[in-house]
Amino acid sequence: MPLAKATEYDTIAAIATPPGEGAISIVRVSGDDAVELVTKLFRGKDLRQVPTHTINYGHIVDPKTHEEIDEVMVSVMRAPRTFTREDVVEINCHGGIVPTNRILQLTLTNGARLAEPGEFTKRAFLHGRIDLSQAEAVMDMITAKTDRSRQVALGQLDGNLATRIRALRQEILDVLAEVEVNIDYPEYDDVETVTTKLMHDHAISVRKKIKELLATAQQGKVLRDGLATAIVGRPNVGKSSLLNYLLHEDKAIVTDVAGTTRDVIEEYVNVHGVPLKLIDTAGIHATDDKVEKIGVERSKQAIQRADLVIVVLNASEPLTTEDRDLLKFTQGKKRIILLNKTDLPQKIEQDTVQQLSGDDPVMPISVLQNDGLTALEDKIQELFFGGIENSQTTVMVTNDRHIALLNQAEQALDDVLTGITNGMPVDLVQIDLTHCWDLLGEITGDSYTDELLDELFSKFCLGK
Repeated sequence: MPLAKATEYDTIAAIATPPGEGAISIVRVSGDDAVELVTKLFRGKDLRQVPTHTINYGHIVDPKTHEEIDEVMVSVMRAPRTFTREDVVEINCHGGIVPTNRILQLTLTNGARLAEPGEFTKRAFLHGRIDLSQAEAVMDMITAKTDRSRQVALGQLDGNLATRIRALRQEILDVLAEVEVNIDYPEYDDVETVTTKLMHDHAISVRKKIKELLATAQQGKVLRDGLATAIVGRPNVGKSSLLNYLLHEDKAIVTDVAGTTRDVIEEYVNVHGVPLKLIDTAGIHATDDKVEKIGVERSKQAIQRADLVIVVLNASEPLTTEDRDLLKFTQGKKRIILLNKTDLPQKIEQDTVQQLSGDDPVMPISVLQNDGLTALEDKIQELFFGGIENSQTTVMVTNDRHIALLNQAEQALDDVLTGITNGMPVDLVQIDLTHCWDLLGEITGDSYTDELLDELFSKFCLGK
């Protein structure tokens, strides 16, 4: 991929910190004219003369009115040792909407352009500072919901996935080069057989490695996006109490009155490094109340969308027809059945529920007495990460785009093997192998289209 030159780009500026009041806000400026531009606004040292990677005290002043805007610290970083590989200046001002916006407006009226979403990271990619998978990992790092998802994002930011992908592309490229040599300068009478075997063996080798990456996709997506977890059951079985326990706060209203929860409540929680998107649903039961009916219908929809369903039964009451219907309705979903209120006299046999639940785990708990809840958290982790190595040492695929491209690359290799089996000419089989190489290149950005870049970076926040 040819690297763009910094001179092809204008100077951009944006606020790099979240909006609102805080200790510090940062206005970031990047481009050939970044230092010259901020120097016009800065009362202090001549920024054109200061060493690179230094921070300098002074004030931002409106050059037209000479109004002092804020007391600031200005960082100066010279290309190419910057994130964008352009000159970058960061103005650290007092946090707050008014001073931050005033400083941003001054940069814009003095020659900068407001950056598009993700444009700083886009320039880092176009200048060869990072590859496309690392650029996407920047956003994953920002949105990481647990320490474990942060570790995975950091690994991709460090280039772990890119290294693996480029090794696969190099293996394919070596094969393609050898195929060309064998065709143009045959050393053997059976050159067709030798070349076909070469492609066959390496296609199997690369496909195996792609399958290993795809095997981590489910866990990777859970870490990146969170595990949609629906807590379901009849009214007043303890669903909201369980939600509050997992959240470690009283988010849901808990009463003895059936139907207190009438809508779906969604919250994120960290369970042993697994980000759960907890969905506390309205109690599923027959009702004539119009509002409750809507809540029940939304609960059923939440079950259909969930990655994990936690069915809560009241162990202190006999198993009802509604309980049995709920167990039947949630069949086929990855689920855990909880027998809550074990602190009260038991009227449900665990063996009976287990027979109705097949191989799905059935666990007795008491939310009131915090009994069995640690075991529940362990079970959730086991269901989705059992047998998976520590995310610090494993390359995990977390991105939908990467997963789709890996699946397409695997299909291209299947086409290679099918073509060889059907006796297709080497040059036609070679087309599918080249297609696989191109698809893998789209993951790292070694091959890309402008439309792809526009779509990807439009999802980034301003200032990143």
